[in-house]
Amino acid sequence: MSQPPRSNRGHRERNGDHRPRNGDHRPPRDDRQSSSDRSSSRPPYYPREADPAPKYSREVPRVEQSNSSCTNICSRRGIVLICAVLTNALVLICVVAAQMVMSGITSMGGLGGFNINTNLNLQGTELQKARDLDMQYSQMRAPGIYGGISFSLTFGVISLLFVVAGNKPPHLMSQKLLLGALVFQAVGAVVYVVAVGLYLHFVISVNSTDVCKQRERIYFRNGYTWMNCDVGGADAAVALFGLITAILYTAGTVLTVKTVRQVRGYLKEQKRRRMAKQQARSSPHRDPLTAETVSV
Repeated sequence: MSQPPRSNRGHRERNGDHRPRNGDHRPPRDDRQSSSDRSSSRPPYYPREADPAPKYSREVPRVEQSNSSCTNICSRRGIVLICAVLTNALVLICVVAAQMVMSGITSMGGLGGFNINTNLNLQGTELQKARDLDMQYSQMRAPGIYGGISFSLTFGVISLLFVVAGNKPPHLMSQKLLLGALVFQAVGAVVYVVAVGLYLHFVISVNSTDVCKQRERIYFRNGYTWMNCDVGGADAAVALFGLITAILYTAGTVLTVKTVRQVRGYLKEQKRRRMAKQQARSSPHRDPLTAETVSV
């Protein structure tokens, strides 16, 4: 029997043609399975979008929203003080208006747009007497107008200063400032009621004098019935806005008392927490020492 030459079999083996021999039942090699095995042994691939941020990347810090100065000023306590500033300004305006109205027609001859020679029915001796009485009456009311202007202006300016000083949260403000605002509003509520009573008493006493009665008769004979010795509308407005200011100061006192209590409670709680943190920090250093002394 003739056998195939070995050179052909060796040639086939060199070319990569591996055929199974007789009796060799090994399965053929699966290239896809080996490639999957090799791929499973490799680490997974992540796309660029999923790559973590670099270690030294620049991050934008988060800015915590804090209360602005307007928010602190526009608190309930601040709004009451702002209203008190406005009512003080109204008291000031009404005091000046009351003096201008009750000073007499002859005293307003120097104002713009008023001609004393064409608008007055007073002539001769009555005109001269009315001028003298107007001057005396204005001098008698001068303490009331000067006192009212200085009083309302002082309280209005101080109230405005406390409004501006309240641009911080209460727990960050000075305790002396809060106590000062408390005392000022409490005193202002009482003093304003007393001041309104004194102002009305002063106006009534001036209007009950003979000077005012003579002025009233002279003006009444010439048709000026509104120039009388009763309490005028401007004086009543002074008293009304003064009482409103006293009520506002009373409400501000109550709110300031609550604020002071809350601030004191907050500061006590912060102090207690700081002490607790200090004790917690010092306790781990003490425990090993106690353990060593017990073991010894």
